[in-house]
Amino acid sequence: MRALLSIKPEYAEKILSGVKKYEFRKAIFKKDVDTVVIYATKPVGKIIGEFKVKDILRDQPGRLWDKTKEYSGISQSFFDQYFNGRNQAFAIQIKNPFRYNEPYDLKKLLPKGVAPQSFCYI
Repeated sequence: MRALLSIKPEYAEKILSGVKKYEFRKAIFKKDVDTVVIYATKPVGKIIGEFKVKDILRDQPGRLWDKTKEYSGISQSFFDQYFNGRNQAFAIQIKNPFRYNEPYDLKKLLPKGVAPQSFCYI
């Protein structure tokens, strides 16, 4: 199964360049997802690439940070703020990021053209 994730452009670029090897989420897939399609949010507003899911880590935020910080692609303060008040955090481990030759419009994938708040199955 594939999922479409809305990701801020700066983090999408870090994923596609190989700098960011984990994508952090407060909630994770209920289905078995093997490929994530990247929707870079505004101002880009396009589907720009994809990656394979190597693993999904689940832990308390502090322990998850210790496991992933070297390739997180974000600051610890951003991580701490994002998971503030949570006792569980998720990290999607990224494998084989791939940039599409031509970014394309969300309407080609989702007829209404409305980006998911976090993710949607496709």
